[in-house]
Amino acid sequence: MTNSPAPARFAHVTDWVFDLDNTLYPHHTNLFSQIDVKMTAYVAELLKLSREDARKLQKQLYLEYGTTLNGLMELHSIDPDDFLQKVHDIDYSWVQPNPLLGEAIKALPGRKFIFTNGDRGHAERTARQLGVLDEFDDIFDIVAAGLMPKPARGTYEKFVDLHKIAGPSAVMFEDLARNLVVPKALGMTTVLIVPNNFEPTFSEIWERDPALDDEVDYVTDDLTGFLRTILGQASA
Repeated sequence: MTNSPAPARFAHVTDWVFDLDNTLYPHHTNLFSQIDVKMTAYVAELLKLSREDARKLQKQLYLEYGTTLNGLMELHSIDPDDFLQKVHDIDYSWVQPNPLLGEAIKALPGRKFIFTNGDRGHAERTARQLGVLDEFDDIFDIVAAGLMPKPARGTYEKFVDLHKIAGPSAVMFEDLARNLVVPKALGMTTVLIVPNNFEPTFSEIWERDPALDDEVDYVTDDLTGFLRTILGQASA
């Protein structure tokens, strides 16, 4: 699935911005399922809740505050470093190395960034396992964002100000359409990454933003293929 990108449409791009989870690696990797379980356990222990009640609250906080962490900080003044360390204590071998993706990112002209609502350690471990870490100029994580997650406009403004990014010269790749609304407003080209062989009946509907899908410029379920097309390379 892709609305095929013409290389000429990306000739102006000097800054390439990638979300991490479910963007640089495919959704079916399901790495977040491990983090999800750790978050539920953290909420259950913190508030002495059953697993079922903790999970319900976890999802409620995610929807209302952008991240579970943001909600727990706002309502319960937790230590963010403790939370981030515990929920990212996972098995990264689930991520399959993708040398073709690494080659494609390396070949992109200009700077490359990871922009994630996770923390730097998680991003580094994931990108290293994927085999792409060395291709990035920097990682802008939730700590650099002042613990304010995407899609808050101020978080994007911090990112573009820090790296002196001009929106019209940038492209952003994301798996959540709501996280592309502000980049589009800033002038960036936006690319929505959807699960492989995506179907509209995709079950995790709370993660989807069908009303915002028209806000993005391109949609693809194959990031590597999309980048190779931009670079004028034949698909593997």
